[in-house]
Amino acid sequence: MGNGRRCVALNRVDLSVEAGQVVVIIGPSGSGKSTLLRTINALEAVDSGTIVVNGDEVTGRGANLPKLRAKVGMVFQHFNLFHHRTAIENVVLPQMVVKGRSRAQAVEIARSLLDKVGVADRADHYPMQLSGGQQQRVAIARALAMHPQVMLFDEATSALDPEMVGGILDLMRQLASEGMTMVVVTHEMGFARDVADRVVFMDAGAVVEEGAPAQIFDSPVNERTRRFLSLVN
Repeated sequence: MGNGRRCVALNRVDLSVEAGQVVVIIGPSGSGKSTLLRTINALEAVDSGTIVVNGDEVTGRGANLPKLRAKVGMVFQHFNLFHHRTAIENVVLPQMVVKGRSRAQAVEIARSLLDKVGVADRADHYPMQLSGGQQQRVAIARALAMHPQVMLFDEATSALDPEMVGGILDLMRQLASEGMTMVVVTHEMGFARDVADRVVFMDAGAVVEEGAPAQIFDSPVNERTRRFLSLVN
């Protein structure tokens, strides 16, 4: 920056997620929620601190990023599908490149997952031929195809038409009920209350407060948390 001042996106964030937990991160726009997810998947570099995923350090010089991303699935706000590939190819190709699976094996897994997420009948359609909700379902299938140990959801419903949001949230609820470890950034407070094991409230790049959903939504301790929730509830 021209004035020599540094912009700090995350500041001394201390957060742990246990296997099988669903942790939902809430907070105002620009509070660092998405940046935090991107650092977990090594899509953003950090200046200091350590991030460890199932014993593997993400932030070390010798970090094996392909190995990391094979076990950390990420679902983005804007789907990030390959537009020149069909739905099934979007799920097949990453398996072959990252996991080294044969095409036949990758296709079998892709068809099973497209069925699981409810778009098996759209396997041969291109993204531009799919609704936003269908594209997001394909993106979720693509992430699941890696057999990840944790799933990161970055505002997975915010780019969808309102009538499509419920279907994606139901799919996320299903994954949670199956024991998938999930870290979810969302503005869907009903989902956070219903599904989360823990809710984390962030502001200005820091964790302001965290706790069980009932504690955060019904009895928040921090004034900043109370003010935020009064505006969104």
